[in-house]
Amino acid sequence: MKKFTLGLCSLLVTAGMLIGCGNAKDTGTAEAETAVTTEVTEQTTEAEVQTEADLQGDIQADPTTVNIVALKGPTAMGMVYFMDQNEQGNTADNQYQFSIAAAVDEVTPMLVKGEVDIAAVPANLASVLYNNTEGQVQVMAINTLGVLYLMGNQGELTAVEELEGKTIYASGKGATPEYALNYILSANGIDPQTDVTIEWKSEHTECLSALLADEEGIAMLPQPFVTTAQMKNEKINVIMDLTREWEKLQENSEAPSALLTGVVVVRKEFAQSHPEAVAAFLGHYQQSVQFVNENITEAAELVGKYEIVTKEVAEKALPYCNITYIDGTQMKEKLSGYLSVLFEQNPKAVGGTLPADDFYYLP
Repeated sequence: MKKFTLGLCSLLVTAGMLIGCGNAKDTGTAEAETAVTTEVTEQTTEAEVQTEADLQGDIQADPTTVNIVALKGPTAMGMVYFMDQNEQGNTADNQYQFSIAAAVDEVTPMLVKGEVDIAAVPANLASVLYNNTEGQVQVMAINTLGVLYLMGNQGELTAVEELEGKTIYASGKGATPEYALNYILSANGIDPQTDVTIEWKSEHTECLSALLADEEGIAMLPQPFVTTAQMKNEKINVIMDLTREWEKLQENSEAPSALLTGVVVVRKEFAQSHPEAVAAFLGHYQQSVQFVNENITEAAELVGKYEIVTKEVAEKALPYCNITYIDGTQMKEKLSGYLSVLFEQNPKAVGGTLPADDFYYLP
């Protein structure tokens, strides 16, 4: 625009100089100058209109405020680059407001009340919310694959049956951890109600504390708390990978499912009212997941910055957190298979019934 204005000024100055010498020119020359001036004015007006139209085309709708919450752990770790870019002012398309919750119980009422628009939650909880809100919650992407492990002071267990009679400290009752553990135990002939003692804690940090205080105990922990436990006590190790045990049980299935940990959901009303904002969020989030997986050291710095876990823990844990981004039909296939396994085990695990197709956000 500045170049255009300078060019215009030059033309007008030149025209002015020619007009100033009018006495030395004949009438035909004066008429020609008038025609040039008129043409320049018309071109200027046309150019200005065109420029304004172009600018109007570049102007986006007013930024939308998007309230986002994630659980302390891998789901939040995958967002840290997005969070940092937002803080640096590099995501000007919308106004993103992030918060991190310590327990899933904090997230559910926020979604139901409309206090948050997008949330990272356990995979099965998304289905429960869908059913409890009569379809007002949709899942947009899978963000975390299996990250559950059994930790203890003893050596690695060779079979699930060896858990019989043990005490297991666990967090995530009513969510993915509980149903995954129950499925694996039951499928191996162990009754979760009578053959083992499961002490449910409100947070993963409580499970870790209980494990550190009980040399004979076992804790079910996700990454990065697995790494935290090992850094606090070198005698504590992984005694069973629950993702591997899940896969063993699914080997002979016609459509083997995977153990999923977390997904990203959106309030249906928000998605319908602000599809551009949802698309922008998903773009930023996918970029964030890619950055975290490809830049462990830098990502660990950001994880520490947002006090999810320390930088030292994050740097060791990130390669094992199975942070991912899967959307579209692939997301639907994987998640529906996982929910079907839980439904067969206990319909309450998915909210009483398997969700309909509108549960899956497929723009």
